Amino acid sequence: MTVHLLSAASLTPGRLWSLIAALAGVIGVVVGGLALARSRSGDTRRGAVVALTAGLLGMAGGAFVVAAAKGGPGTGYGIVGGFVALVIGLIAAALGGLALSRRASYRAG
Repeated sequence: MTVHLLSAASLTPGRLWSLIAALAGVIGVVVGGLALARSRSGDTRRGAVVALTAGLLGMAGGAFVVAAAKGGPGTGYGIVGGFVALVIGLIAAALGGLALSRRASYRAG
């Protein structure tokens, strides 16, 4: 029985998709952090929505990679990157949602 493991240098489609999903999540974390830091100024709706959307896209991409993976870590399917994208996307979505809720509470108060 031969096992063909891909080298760490090769960029497989699974690894590429998990990289794209993680990048969307990182963009969402940065924009959500900025929106949260500026939530008192009142001009954060766009940033919060972008962070929430990017976080959801990162989570969806990560979930797709994890669901489509046919092997474990090191097989080239990008499962580790998919889990990383899920976590980063969750953080981005939480920051975007928190910025939106703080914006709404500052407007109400």
